[in-house]
Amino acid sequence: MMSMMTRSPNTILVRIAAIAVAALTLVLASAPFAQAAGLPNCGVTGTTPCFEKVWVDGHQFKMTFINLTPPPTTAPTTNFYVIAPQTGTPQGAGPFSPFLHDHVTDTPTHEENHGDFNVRYHGFLVFCSAQGISSGACVPTMTSIGGGIVPLAKTVNGHRLTSVDQIKLAANSGLLILIDMGGEFIARINPDK
Repeated sequence: MMSMMTRSPNTILVRIAAIAVAALTLVLASAPFAQAAGLPNCGVTGTTPCFEKVWVDGHQFKMTFINLTPPPTTAPTTNFYVIAPQTGTPQGAGPFSPFLHDHVTDTPTHEENHGDFNVRYHGFLVFCSAQGISSGACVPTMTSIGGGIVPLAKTVNGHRLTSVDQIKLAANSGLLILIDMGGEFIARINPDK
């Protein structure tokens, strides 16, 4: 016959094990639902973290926006261009998006960003210049951005603006005007598109 002293520690261990198994079962069962939900679209929620698609060298990737108002710093930034939608599905759309738009940026290497996957971006609006419009080289989408209608750039010389190189070349040729938005934010590009 077992004494109460011997039985009591075993009973406690069995109860702890049962609670641990039950907790683990709940966590593992809920994981697929949490993963399926994922991050919300920025244009739908207006809160961070959130995501929107961006163009990088002609391909769309998902960008996670982490902090839209980081404290000022002298840290280097990567340019982030806001353009007219390049396809029938704008990357920036929804009740919290001020106007329909797409985004173009580069991806700094891991080494360029000192091992941090979170990058500080600096925003620019991309407009067709008067020269670009009058020559027919730049096709704008006339867009209301709150305070007026602007010629948000859609194509230059018949080509979509889905890479930083295309934007820089057209700006250097006088076909585009880059308007410094004065804002910076912190985000990361997810390589799985």
